[in-house]
Order: sequence, then C-alpha cells, then structure tokens
Amino acid sequence: MGVKEVLPIFPKGTTVDAANHLVIGGIKATDLLKKYESPLYIFDEDSLRNKAREFQKEFKRLYPDTTVLYASKAYINRPLAKLFAEEGLGIDVVSGGELAIAKAAGFPLERVYFHGNNKEAAELEMACDYKIGRVVVDNFHELEMLNQIAKRKKIKQAILLRISPGVDPHTHVKTTTGILDSKFGFPVQTGDAEEAVRRAVKSSNLNLIGVHMHLGSPIYEHEPYELGVKVALEFVAAMKKKHGLKFEEFSPGGGFAIQYLSNAPIPLVSQYAKTITVAVQSICKKLGLKLPKLVIEPGRAMVGRSGVALYTVGSSKSIPGVRKYVAVDGGMGDNIRPAIYGSLYEALVANRVNASKEEQEKVTIAGKYCESGDILIKDITLPKLMPGDVIAIPASGAYCLSMASNYNASLKPPIVLVSKGKSRLIRRRETYADLMRTDVIS
Repeated sequence: MGVKEVLPIFPKGTTVDAANHLVIGGIKATDLLKKYESPLYIFDEDSLRNKAREFQKEFKRLYPDTTVLYASKAYINRPLAKLFAEEGLGIDVVSGGELAIAKAAGFPLERVYFHGNNKEAAELEMACDYKIGRVVVDNFHELEMLNQIAKRKKIKQAILLRISPGVDPHTHVKTTTGILDSKFGFPVQTGDAEEAVRRAVKSSNLNLIGVHMHLGSPIYEHEPYELGVKVALEFVAAMKKKHGLKFEEFSPGGGFAIQYLSNAPIPLVSQYAKTITVAVQSICKKLGLKLPKLVIEPGRAMVGRSGVALYTVGSSKSIPGVRKYVAVDGGMGDNIRPAIYGSLYEALVANRVNASKEEQEKVTIAGKYCESGDILIKDITLPKLMPGDVIAIPASGAYCLSMASNYNASLKPPIVLVSKGKSRLIRRRETYADLMRTDVIS
C-alpha cells in the first residue's frame, strides 16, 4: 500500500514534511526519538479529545440520555484518566488496579463502572468504600459476596447484571464474549440470567437497575448489535413481568472497531450510534418498555487511532527465496497482539516516508525477543531498511501497552502526549532498578 493509503490510519493531522519525515501532532517523529529515545509510544492529544467528543455527540444526538464510558482496559494511567474526566466521560474498570488509578487521578468515582468475571473480595470492598457508580455483576458467587459486603458496610450498591445473549459478533475467537460458551456473564439460554435477576431483586443490599451485555471486539458489522439488543430487551421485558425487574439502565457494551489496515475500512461512529439507538428505541416501543439510560463503552475506538509506536531498525537477515527479516528494538514485550491474535498492522519509515518503487523491498518486521513468534508485521513492502531507520506503526493506542510485559527482563517504553507542536511525557521509560524493585533478598 502507498503512503496516501496508510497515512489516514495515523492520528488525524499526521503529515509528511518537505524532508520526507513523518510529523505527528506537529512534531517530527525523529525529533521525538531524539528527545525520548527508542522505542517510544505516542498519543495524539487532539485525537483523544476529538474521539471522546465524537462518541458523545453522535450518540446523544440520537439518544440524549446516553452515558459514554471509556473502557480503560485498552490502556489507562493517571494522565489519561484526567484527560477523559475533563471530557466528561465515565470510566469502565475491570480490576482493583484500574480502580486505584482512577481514584489516584481524581476521577469522579460516581462515574466509575466495575466489570470483571472474578472480582476479589478486596476489590469489591474498594468499590464500596470508594462509592463508585455501578458494579456490573458477572456471576452468582459475586452476587452473594457483594451483597454481604454491602450489608456489612450498611449501603445499598447499585448494580447491573451482565447477561450473555448468545450472539456471535463474528470477530476473533479470543475476543468473542457474548456467546453461550464464554466465561463472561449469566447466559440467557440456560436460565442462569433469570435466576440472577430473581436473586438480585431479593438481595437486601443490592439495587438492581438494569442489564449489561458485551459481544466482543472489534466488531465490524451492525447485525450483531441489533440482534444482541433484541435478545437483551426481550429478556428484560420478561423479567419485569415475572420478577419486577427495575429497568433504568441498559448497556450494549462496546467493541467498536478501528482501522488497522488501509484496505479494511470500518463503520463510522455515527453508524454504530444509529444502529444501537434505533434498535433500543424501536424494540423498547414494541415491548412497552420505558426508554432506559443508555451506557456505551468504547475503549479501542477511543484510543486506538491516537497511538503510534516508534521503533529503531537494528539487524537484518535475508533468506534467499524465503524472506528478509528486519529486527527492531521492540516487539512482543510492548505489543503482543500479533503473537496472540494474529493482529495485522501497517507501517511507514518515519525518516524516509516516500521512496520510489526501485528503493522498496518486502520484509518481515521482527521484534528483539527470544521467541520465533515475535513478529510485528509479516511481509510488508517498505523502503529498503538500514540500521537506524525509524519504523512507525499506527493504530497502536489500544491494548499494546496494557498487555505489555517485562519478558526477557525488558523495559517498558515511555509514552508521550503530543499536541500542536508540543510534547510531554506521561509515562517514563522503566529502568533496570524498576525491574528489581519488588525483589526480596533475605
């Protein structure tokens, strides 16, 4: 693919200057590496804020009573939590760690929703102590445990029940969550979802106000949302009649896609909004349900495109008739998605963006880790690479950093926020001392 096709996958406003250098947020990528060293992750602040505003605008335009949560598992730290709080978002956490980050950032805790399929007692204690907005209950064990904790603390905790509607979103098997065979939620088909409603309604210290579902991620089609909403709302209508379920909130989850490849376009936010809001409104009307508050949870779609990973080229290896490997100074330690999901990416050479066809070659971008599966991009055509060249991989803002590891005792890379020609560090590079900080030597 040519530069013109790949550039739109980068943060909006990314350009190529007269010297053939990639410019992100008004700053040359090579200048960022000189200042912060390699490898480096960049978040474009304008892209982050604009995407937060776009989700709120498009959904509220069609369904005014919409709450937009950022699904923080895509990546969260205190600076980003503060940014999203400024934009008026809520936040979806899935661990005590993410909850602790939100609190430390001064995030309004009434706008926090706590998900997860095996929340620990200590995490639920935190949630109650912090007086968060909602706990999304995933199973019977949690339902009973949370009720006992809330009773001990003499509070009534608002909850949603996570139901599994049995809908296939046609995404990767490892990121499909709404089918029957899933570790998440109360299945509708087995009767567990109804039993959960029955128990929750009778619980002394829980206030069941609605249901939640999540089909998977990324979802490129509209039909799974339409079907999931239909199944969930028909379930709600039945539960209102049979068990007196209060229905104040409904969350169809998130799973909205981003564009990773130039030849794989995605639906617009406005299209997702129309599909979901029309389905909720029409099905509620048909079933005689009062319209609930709508809660959506974009994560990948909120931060994915704003992120760019920068690497520096090191060694290479040519195997005649097979392929040429070019190694960079990162890999599966900071982006394990290609290794576990088979995820595909595009790339540009940030210090030599445009090159004639005669100067190009097909290469496989490999990482530096001691695993044969440590491949970032297989068989991509780029300008002929030399040691010191800078590889820029777009659409790297979601899940790369949150799943990063210290495999091979490697150091997690720094993150910078860029905007209008200025940059600021929002996570420093780890040090060798950081690696050993938790060691106990007797």
